[in-house]
Amino acid sequence: MLDRAKAKASELDLKIDFKQMDARKLSFDKEFDLVIMLCEGGFSLMETDEMNFEILKGATRSLKDKGKFIFTCLNGLFPIFNSLEKFYDSETKEGNSKCKNNNFDIMTFRDHNITELIDDNGNKKEFKSNERYYAPSEITWLLKTLGYKKIDIYGAKLGAYSRNDKLSTQDFEMLVIAEK
Repeated sequence: MLDRAKAKASELDLKIDFKQMDARKLSFDKEFDLVIMLCEGGFSLMETDEMNFEILKGATRSLKDKGKFIFTCLNGLFPIFNSLEKFYDSETKEGNSKCKNNNFDIMTFRDHNITELIDDNGNKKEFKSNERYYAPSEITWLLKTLGYKKIDIYGAKLGAYSRNDKLSTQDFEMLVIAEK
């Protein structure tokens, strides 16, 4: 993916310093005013809650004092009130990955599913996925634990994020804006 991003940046004559890192082990220390992590950015896709928390800690460590952290995560209210299988079926577009055999565990807030996709070479791939959904109160608690003073959570439509959208049970993702 980095090779594709570098090629695209080159086509557009953009100078971008791409970095390949483990999101749980970011090496930045108070270097940024803003950290943005959209489409989960790895967060909630790790195998354990502890690994997910390491991503939040790394993003927080990367921020300067008074920095802002903007991210999306899977809304734990959504699978309680909606069928994940039906949602994925309705949102799957040609060329996108497809999730099937969804099994949401109410005790762990994890969806175990099988994801199918076609790679750049046209090969069909299939892998087991384990995604963590979060309740708004959990995200608030985790961020307060990391020292954030102001935390706002909004609804997030796929690919369309706005502070005008109040979070509901119909939002697949949450938009979180936190300030140190």
